[in-house]
Amino acid sequence: MTEPKIALVTGASRGAGAGIARGLGEKGMTVYVTGRTAAPGDAKGWDGSVLPGTVSETADAVTKAGGKGIPVMCDHADDMQVEQLFRQIEEEQGRLDILVNNAAFIHHQLIEKKPFWEKEIAAVNILDVGLRSAYVASWHAAGMMVKQGSGMIAFGSSFGASCYMHGPAYGAQKAGLDKFAHDMEFDLRDTGVRIASIWMGPLITERSKIAAETNPEQYEGFIETAENPEFTGHIVHALATNPKGAALSGRTLIAAEVAKDLGVDDRGNDRPSYREMLGSPNEPNPAAVY
Repeated sequence: MTEPKIALVTGASRGAGAGIARGLGEKGMTVYVTGRTAAPGDAKGWDGSVLPGTVSETADAVTKAGGKGIPVMCDHADDMQVEQLFRQIEEEQGRLDILVNNAAFIHHQLIEKKPFWEKEIAAVNILDVGLRSAYVASWHAAGMMVKQGSGMIAFGSSFGASCYMHGPAYGAQKAGLDKFAHDMEFDLRDTGVRIASIWMGPLITERSKIAAETNPEQYEGFIETAENPEFTGHIVHALATNPKGAALSGRTLIAAEVAKDLGVDDRGNDRPSYREMLGSPNEPNPAAVY
């Protein structure tokens, strides 16, 4: 694959998405960042405090990191807005080299220690903005990338696809993303387009810092070795450019492990894999049934 120049990171007002966008900016990329936050106020931490971060602030951070950030207000629950987003990218750039599917509905009870039926039913909305939205964005991206003969589609997943993590809706969403990568690779094979689902470790984000304060006994040990979200951006860039990335297409990858294979570090640090503690990705099955 030629050096990627144009990227889209969905759900990048803050958190993992903002960090991934900054990481791609550090690689000199033009990065479209989407989100619904024009001014802080809507998103809140686990303690009810208002979270910082807007699409414009992330875009500015991408530019300061060495790339070019382009903010686009987009609600990924609205297919028409998503269609317009990809039309804008095609009209302005004529191509898309990397898509990172990060947008997800985060329910305010996500980390509460309650069974799913004692949480609001709205927690299931992560299967809309998080799973379905990733399919829709990938559908648009695949059409563009196949025409140009190259591209990289990445899904932000987690060990929650294997172990119990934050309840069944969250787990189903992550497992679904992994299956998207597996099955979409089958359709994309021999097109020059790579695809992967990445199990990120604990990340240093606005929400995780609050979670560590809210539930110190649960998060304290993880935060000590948590990954900077830019690390994931660097991994995605390496998967798109490194010859090894082609062989890994369609796989579910543990960020800390694949980073070592690709020669990527996190600000000079190697991060631990939680495979033994939290589980392993499913091995792909070569069978295909139409």
